[in-house]
Amino acid sequence: MDDIYTTLTRVMADVFDDDDVVAKPDLTAKDVPGWDSMAHVRLILQVERTFGVKFSATEISSFKTVGDLARSIAAKSGKLAAQ
Repeated sequence: MDDIYTTLTRVMADVFDDDDVVAKPDLTAKDVPGWDSMAHVRLILQVERTFGVKFSATEISSFKTVGDLARSIAAKSGKLAAQ
């Protein structure tokens, strides 16, 4: 899943305009300055575009950490089996 975290880091740096943000499993919104509800919507939309996946509202509301998001991306893109 390293490739997912690498790509998520690039996406998050762009969305939050912060080159110091690093996607890691335990990262949460409260850890990132500017990660508010609007930024969260932008992040999810950009993640969907970048990875070619779609999330339901229920899935989005279940994400508590970046690890939750990464695992969902992996499952949807078939990369979970490659772990």
